[in-house]
Amino acid sequence: MMNQVGRLAGILAMVAVLAALTASAQIAQPNLPQAAPPAAAPSVDRAAAGDSPDDPGPLATDLSPALTHAAIRQAVRKVADWQLAHSEQRFNQQWTYAALYDGMLAASKATGDPRYHDAVIHMAQRFDWKLLNARFPHADDMALGQSYLDLYLETRDPVRMADTKAILNQLVVRPDDSSRLLWWWCDALFMAPPVLARMSAATGDRRYLDYMDREWWQTSASLYDPSEHLYFRDSRYFTQKQENGQKLFWARGNGWVMGAFAKVLEVMPADYPCRGKYLAQYREMAARIASIQDKDGLWRSGLLDPEAYDLPEISGSAFFTYSLAWGINHGVLDRKTYEPVVKRSWAGMLTHIYADGRLGSIQPIDAQPGKFKPSASSVYGVGGFLLAGAELDAMARK
Repeated sequence: MMNQVGRLAGILAMVAVLAALTASAQIAQPNLPQAAPPAAAPSVDRAAAGDSPDDPGPLATDLSPALTHAAIRQAVRKVADWQLAHSEQRFNQQWTYAALYDGMLAASKATGDPRYHDAVIHMAQRFDWKLLNARFPHADDMALGQSYLDLYLETRDPVRMADTKAILNQLVVRPDDSSRLLWWWCDALFMAPPVLARMSAATGDRRYLDYMDREWWQTSASLYDPSEHLYFRDSRYFTQKQENGQKLFWARGNGWVMGAFAKVLEVMPADYPCRGKYLAQYREMAARIASIQDKDGLWRSGLLDPEAYDLPEISGSAFFTYSLAWGINHGVLDRKTYEPVVKRSWAGMLTHIYADGRLGSIQPIDAQPGKFKPSASSVYGVGGFLLAGAELDAMARK
């Protein structure tokens, strides 16, 4: 009997330790809703999103890292042309392609070539300007609304935003779930908030922006590490460590967040009450990201343990470059400090473009740092690259 009592006491002690660890993992915010995925992960068409051939051919030798219009536009065209030829027949409404469409629209603005813009128009028409909506209120399914709204603003044709608006109207009256965050993973900040911010700008209705603001800071309170100035991907990573003992922060996840800052701040009114709060966190992250840039100008999949990863990760690097260049162009970041950072990152990305235009070294769909082939290419990484190229082209004008 005494042995049984001792074993029971040991089990109870272990439970208490685990409970304490779980509580500490919430970054001293135990009353926050859960920031973890639902039991069943949503499906995505991985085959359409990208591939990793064993023999992608030789690397390009005709590109220059010079930050001139001619050199930047040549790289943008080369990558966009390859991606369009490779993927147009696979265009879909998923988050993976939503990022690519944003980049394609930016590529047309930068190069003056309407083909990329027109391909996005044709996609939108094929899908009747509708979003996926089978798992409302999942942020990933709202990401396509960014392109729909950008295209709406060109013509003010109500058909172009009708479905997106109807879904957002459902979203902004939805009560919060006290047990789970709406945007429980940091990637979600790129997927839904820019759509809400654009809808507010397009309609003049602050409800969309106010809803976005409330949900953004709930996610930030849970996932943003105020000492590291980086976002955990979700609550599963609060206590995980890299091989070198550092916290585990994922490059692409933080790239999504940095891209979201650029997209949201671009359309947020200058007098919006919380704008200063966004700028403060954006600048904190920008400084941290610049400080951990690797010697090749890029960032590894695990941000705080670059030695553990043989290859740089281009999708995270591309969104960092886009966001930092945006900050320079809009007077939010100091040009003298950050222009050398984006010059190095742009030059580094160009070394991963193949002769046919494939952009490699992009981590396939995942939720954490990982390893991949040099040839690995995915549409969302190309979208980030095209956004970065368009901002650098704008910077070359200044």
